[in-house]
Amino acid sequence: MEILKVFGLFVLTAVAEIVGCYLPYLWLRQGRSIWLLLPAALSLALFAWLLSLHPQAAGRVYAAYGGVYIGVALIWLWAVDSIRPTLTDWVGVAVCLLGMAIILFGPRGAGS
Repeated sequence: MEILKVFGLFVLTAVAEIVGCYLPYLWLRQGRSIWLLLPAALSLALFAWLLSLHPQAAGRVYAAYGGVYIGVALIWLWAVDSIRPTLTDWVGVAVCLLGMAIILFGPRGAGS
């Protein structure tokens, strides 16, 4: 059950980060309203707060989070940008998620 909580928290964190970066993209590249920067800033603040909820060392959390972020980014690409990821995209995500699992759940020595 703990694994599902961690994974779910990482997914929420990734969505917050992506939204926080996507909204300024819409303003800068697609001429949308500058007011998009306000929810973008709030989303990035939420992203930082969500990362702080993990009890492990920050660097390890950031490294493990990266694997989930890549997967969520591909789902965003498909759902929001209407670009279907390729087989190699999904294989890359699988490799990243395996790496994330090794980092996050691997055995630790004393004081690590």
